[in-house]
Amino acid sequence: MSITAINVRNQFRGKVKAIIDGPVVSEVDVETPAGIVTSVITTRSVRDLGLEPGVEVVALVKATEVSIAKL
Repeated sequence: MSITAINVRNQFRGKVKAIIDGPVVSEVDVETPAGIVTSVITTRSVRDLGLEPGVEVVALVKATEVSIAKL
């Protein structure tokens, strides 16, 4: 199966930089041109997707709320 279209607008292409494995969920760090994006997904999904450092991925971000703070 391949995705031909998706409604998620915030997409960050990058490579898996690191994975912190847990018994149920794992943290996946993705290095993108904009910086590091971290996702917490099930360890089963990490295994099923064949994720490991160096694998090219797209981080898809869909949020119901985005907060902004002035620096």
